[in-house]
Amino acid sequence: MADGQSHERPIFLSDQAAGRGECRFAAVVIGCSTLIFLGLAPFAKWPLTPVPAFIPIYQSALLINDLITVVFLLGQSQFARGKALIVLAGGYLFTALISSAHALTFPGLFSPAGLLGAGPQTTAWLYMVWHGGFPLFVIAYALCGGEQPRRPYALMLSMAATVIALVIGCAVFATQGPRLLPAIMRGDHYTSSLVLVVTGVWTINLCAAVVVSRRRPLSILDLWLIVTMCAWMFDIALSALFNAGRFDLGFYAGRIYGLAAASLVLVMLLCGHTRLYLQLVKLHRSEREKSAELARITTIDALTGIANRRAFDEALHEEWRRMLRHGTALSLLMIDVDYFKRFNDTYGHVAGDVCLGRVAQTIASRARRAGELAARYGGEEFAVLLPQTGIGEASKLAEVICDSVRDCQIPHAQSGAAPHVTISVGVASIGKYPDAAAAFSRQGAAFAGATMLVETADLALYRAKMAGRNRAAVASANDAAAAGEFAPAT
Repeated sequence: MADGQSHERPIFLSDQAAGRGECRFAAVVIGCSTLIFLGLAPFAKWPLTPVPAFIPIYQSALLINDLITVVFLLGQSQFARGKALIVLAGGYLFTALISSAHALTFPGLFSPAGLLGAGPQTTAWLYMVWHGGFPLFVIAYALCGGEQPRRPYALMLSMAATVIALVIGCAVFATQGPRLLPAIMRGDHYTSSLVLVVTGVWTINLCAAVVVSRRRPLSILDLWLIVTMCAWMFDIALSALFNAGRFDLGFYAGRIYGLAAASLVLVMLLCGHTRLYLQLVKLHRSEREKSAELARITTIDALTGIANRRAFDEALHEEWRRMLRHGTALSLLMIDVDYFKRFNDTYGHVAGDVCLGRVAQTIASRARRAGELAARYGGEEFAVLLPQTGIGEASKLAEVICDSVRDCQIPHAQSGAAPHVTISVGVASIGKYPDAAAAFSRQGAAFAGATMLVETADLALYRAKMAGRNRAAVASANDAAAAGEFAPAT
């Protein structure tokens, strides 16, 4: 049991350990991002055409990405590392809300000075709070253990309320308290004070990447959070450190980095859920195949390859109920291999098993119409259930089966009926005795009625044996009456 569990891989990114392949891929992404950053950094101050519409497009994409990420993280928190994932979801909710406040206060976007009573420093400070606040949530996530909270929904609500209050407080402070904050913007350009502020924010992001990288074992989610923090550091460097102000190359390139960083974890969560869905589909298909195989095993006789006694009983009771509902005929053949004990004594049990297999397949080959069922009843005895078949057709089929077994020419030197294997068949049909069927129907004795049909066919089989075997005998009214007396009461 322990060995089987040791080979099971966790299905969620939050608890699935990062393998060498994932680490190499993440390293390639960081390497490519670094090369792009190094190529853009010398040209970060190039002025470009101001495109105010870029801000709402960029912020809308961020908002959607972050909110979807929040939903995915909260969903996974119900199964693994609940407290840590709720904290991380709070971080993404923080970025979604603070970036919305950033867009609303951006000068010249919705109003010349920005909404919410924004001042010339509001948007820049909200950017710093935004890019310095999220890594703090990442650090808190990394320091949280893997325990599940006792009241996860209460923790989710409290986290959401805390984040909303924090965002409102930051927005109010950045809007209403410009005198308490150093000026970091002069029009669309940066002041010298910005360097110290940006350095502090950049350092917080670096600390977050280091803290997450020290987690053991490092999960795939941890790995991509490290990639995200690296992209955020490139974002901050391009859009607030190496560039000169708004709407230059660094301004646009940094925000593209930020959008990419916001999308990384979401993309990996989507890939993880897609993989999980594919595993679920495969598991469902496998379970369905196993169920079908189990059903086949439990209803097929292993020796002869035809239906077993269990399958016969189920089919008999189902066809009996259908016969009572619709008033159709139902016939049954009870078949016995003549002198089979002598065959085993003469040729051995292995040869006896082969003989039973050939006889069973011969019987099944003649009972091939829809609904007809050939089954091994027990030992060397077989049964053929014939729904919607009258006594005449059932009798003819019994003769055909007798002839088919004789034609197999299986040697049987000790048989008292023929020099080869033969069978005896008892034929019964409830359609021939409607009064008996109606009586059982009125009494609600469906199981007893089905048993009566078996007893009737068995008595007919006994008469075929008494008549010399190697033949078919049709049940008489006396057989049906006697079977009715033998049928168990319900």
